[in-house]
Amino acid sequence: MRPWRICPIGEAALLIECTLNDLAEANAHALALARVLPTEWHPLPAIRSVLVRFDPLRYTQDEVQIYVQDALNHATPGALPPGRQVTIPVRYGGEDGPDLGDAARQLGLAPDELIAQHTARPWRVLMIGFAPGFPYIGPLPPSLTLPRRDTPRVAVPAGSVAIAAGMTGIYPSQLPGGWHLIGRTEVALFDPAREPPTLLQAGDQVQFVAIASHS
Repeated sequence: MRPWRICPIGEAALLIECTLNDLAEANAHALALARVLPTEWHPLPAIRSVLVRFDPLRYTQDEVQIYVQDALNHATPGALPPGRQVTIPVRYGGEDGPDLGDAARQLGLAPDELIAQHTARPWRVLMIGFAPGFPYIGPLPPSLTLPRRDTPRVAVPAGSVAIAAGMTGIYPSQLPGGWHLIGRTEVALFDPAREPPTLLQAGDQVQFVAIASHS
């Protein structure tokens, strides 16, 4: 039996958490579980957990727990589809990435080396959270892992590409934030008139591509 913890959230929701230490493996299990649960329960995957919300007038909590326990036996990360491939063009450094130099220094890299590693391969969208359309992407290797900034910014520009805590993310709108800003994209991450409104979904593969800054 895989290591899972099931916690009731009120009387109409359950949080199913994977307790594996490896973040990438735990996330793969969470995404696999979300895919085999009924869509009417609106399974919402996070980095290492899945939230299910159900109608307590139709299902008891015990019934849902029994179903979930059975679903855990069929949630196989190896059967996960590879996810959509999404290319995100990024202008790195300068005004678009004011923290690139400092982040590279902390990592013991040249700025070009940081960029090369960030664009070296596709990274998985682990979850969407914090704000509508904000993707947590990774996990990044130890060579790109930094803690959050000591002092968060009050306003981070929309489209900012950032790294922190072993992940990379993209700010979909102007938001406060404490991640290290290494670049910026003009791709719209969230549009309420679009269906679905979020460009990226958990399980997608994001390939960052360096482009020239505005002259």
